Amino acid sequence: MSRKYGQHFLKDQSILERIADAACPAGEQQPLLEIGPGRGALTRYLLPRATKITAIEVDPEMVAFLTRNFPGEERLEVRLQDILDTDLNSFGPCVIVGNLPYYISSPIAAKVFEASGSWLRAVFLVQKEVALRMAAREGSRDYGYLSVMTRLYTNPSVLFTVPPTAFSPPPKVDSAVILLEPKPVDRAEARILLKFASRAFAHKRKTLRNNLAPFYGKTAIDAQPEASLRAEQLSPAQLLDLCQRLSAFEPMLS
Repeated sequence: MSRKYGQHFLKDQSILERIADAACPAGEQQPLLEIGPGRGALTRYLLPRATKITAIEVDPEMVAFLTRNFPGEERLEVRLQDILDTDLNSFGPCVIVGNLPYYISSPIAAKVFEASGSWLRAVFLVQKEVALRMAAREGSRDYGYLSVMTRLYTNPSVLFTVPPTAFSPPPKVDSAVILLEPKPVDRAEARILLKFASRAFAHKRKTLRNNLAPFYGKTAIDAQPEASLRAEQLSPAQLLDLCQRLSAFEPMLS
């Protein structure tokens, strides 16, 4: 099997079952979108809980493997395509689940967030460090741009840690399962906040004064009570408030 796409295949049956339980609790059946099914280990646990699974797989070898190993399974549709090129809104209300390759987990998460409102919940297996950053709150060392983006679109919960021994081949780091529950978002406001947050977190150890002065001017920044703070000390709501106060100094921000 090719590993050119960074696959680490989850093999621990108890963990596979726990992920399936988180995606589709007992007694609930939903349409599922599975990202990167690989050899279909998790797919087998999801099928009894799903009305239908659409599996998006970028590796042709894995698509062929799944086709051979799930013959005649009418509830499973396997598509050879890149999730980053997929219109997630086209699936309608569904549960999204996947063992995300470490090297591309953040772009996939961003893609999913942009489609918030079209999915019911998402359950991802990611590198533990990424899960902690996604769920981090202001003031913690893990809090950053990814945290702001995640909390803007969802209510995140890290469910449990997964050791390297649960995979074949084992990765060099721990993994974790994170549950993301979408919440209503003003998309125009979200785009403005995320652009602002990318500037505020540009150099994490620098103050807001140093990071934002090139965009709004030193005088405008110094007039704000948060000027001497770092971005990591402000919640998404506080960052938005600051962004709105500074917007008059850069009309092109939106």
